[in-house]
Amino acid sequence: MVDPVKSPSAQPLRIGNASGFYGDRFDALREMLTGGPLDVLTGDYLAELTMLILGRDLLKDPQRGYAKTYLAQLEEGLGLAVDRGVKLVTNAGGLNPAGLAREIRALADRLGIPVRVAHVEGDDLLDDRDWGPGVLTANAYLGGAGIAACLRAGADVVVTGRVTDAALVTGPAAAHFGWLADDLDRLAGAVVAGHVLECGTQATGGNYSFFQEIPEGGRHRPGFPLAEIHADGSAVITKHPGTGGAVTVGTVTAQLLYETAGPRYLGPDVTARLDTVRLTEDGPDRVRISGVRGEAPPPTLKTGLTRVGGWRNEVVFVLTGLDIEAKAALAREQLEAAMARRRPAEVQWILARTDRPDAEIQEEASAFLRLVVRDSDPETVGRAISGAAVELALASYPGFHLTAPPGKGMPYGVFEAAYVEARQVRHVAVLPDGTRVRIPPFHVTNPDPFGVAPQRGAGNGATSPHRPADEQPGDRGAEPPDGENPAAPTRRAPLGTVVGTRSGDKAGTANLGIWTRTDAAWQWLRQELTTERLRQLLPEAARFPGIERHEFPHLRALNFTIDGFLGQGVASQPRFDPQAKALGEWLRARCVDIPEELLDLDTPGDTR
Repeated sequence: MVDPVKSPSAQPLRIGNASGFYGDRFDALREMLTGGPLDVLTGDYLAELTMLILGRDLLKDPQRGYAKTYLAQLEEGLGLAVDRGVKLVTNAGGLNPAGLAREIRALADRLGIPVRVAHVEGDDLLDDRDWGPGVLTANAYLGGAGIAACLRAGADVVVTGRVTDAALVTGPAAAHFGWLADDLDRLAGAVVAGHVLECGTQATGGNYSFFQEIPEGGRHRPGFPLAEIHADGSAVITKHPGTGGAVTVGTVTAQLLYETAGPRYLGPDVTARLDTVRLTEDGPDRVRISGVRGEAPPPTLKTGLTRVGGWRNEVVFVLTGLDIEAKAALAREQLEAAMARRRPAEVQWILARTDRPDAEIQEEASAFLRLVVRDSDPETVGRAISGAAVELALASYPGFHLTAPPGKGMPYGVFEAAYVEARQVRHVAVLPDGTRVRIPPFHVTNPDPFGVAPQRGAGNGATSPHRPADEQPGDRGAEPPDGENPAAPTRRAPLGTVVGTRSGDKAGTANLGIWTRTDAAWQWLRQELTTERLRQLLPEAARFPGIERHEFPHLRALNFTIDGFLGQGVASQPRFDPQAKALGEWLRARCVDIPEELLDLDTPGDTR
């Protein structure tokens, strides 16, 4: 194994991931350390909702603000990592990376493990300016240069606060290979590999549209992914031998489309061109990523702001049997009358017709009427609402009951994105000996924010930071050319018969990726699924004007973003599916007229 701390190497770097979110599989860190060879093991614990949770933790205890799970995992994992020479890189530091680093040192001392711990800070901008009322956290998304500096200084463990998810991979790769900031294609390749790894088992068959094609014995516990990254920026996505799940072009494609937008994937290290990504099978459970092109990063850094948005409450009425619509109308009229004197600022009614006729099971004969209320005053949405609902128990529709007892209003959070000049952010690497190193932002006259510039080896020439944008395909918001699919026999069937999807959230925007496994299906899909057609298939999205459509021909994929679909973000719980996780599966279930030749085509796997 090659130590990424030492001089630049041409040997591939094996980077694994053991966490996709705060609450992921606890045993994964140990599994990754003992399942096979690794050079670096990352852990991604942060998300928009997590920052709000950690912010509230920090208010209760100024010593906290980090992902406590990671420290518990290191009780056993730290010794394993040191014994195997595996570097640990994690963003579990959250709002207090220095605090977590300190706790890791204390743990190492208690266990008698010699370990060098470093951390990265500077992302916390809460006190830098007036962000407006109620802002709880304000954190810039840093790149991987601080991580690289820590590894080059000999760190065994690097703890960060808010960095981009991909920075957990670009930092170690830059340290290992000696990349400079103008090695844009190489950095872009690492960003793509990092994006595939960041959500853990979503790259190995988890949450996969065609999950029934995963070997049955491996569906229940997919292994976590790893990337073999090469000096030219290409990578092979794989997993440890004998672990569950599968790594295929399909599973990697699905993850590439997750929580992205257009062809330019902006980041503080590089702008990766997703429309240049090429995927090829490289053997069983091995998919090669190549051809990735990079452009200069933007001059600004995204900054995530969280704040308490107000108070919410929810009441769900169960409606059973006959006259569902009339029963819903009665309950709604009665509650509206009760709210008339002190109506909440936001009132939302949703009737979910989950009932079926002549059902043999009572639950299958039932529908749900959901009332969601929000207000800045907790009393307005508290027992004034849920109590009024309970008071109807003997005075409303036949069969009246609720799914939960009356409750108080609960606070909800809001996530917003702001942008600050990168040069205004003090990105700092705190090395194992306590030395503080300022990490400069990318600039054409300063191409080495990753550390001291190493001697370049043969074939390691820099790529231009000013590649013209028009050299790449994939225009913003592209629609297919005029014309329709040629007339051919069709059959009504669910769209998911021929496409896979992966959907998610970025603040209030829903992301919906759709991909096919054959060229023929791709040519049909790109003509069929226009923005207007998407509005027809997903009527709930029709009222949102900010829908953008992007094509990724190399992936045989489309990506839609629906601005505003998720309100003020997951923490505000605006929808039944607040993170749009199942939006893609809803689309797959919608029936359309599909050419019979596509339905009859045998496509058990990925055909490239």
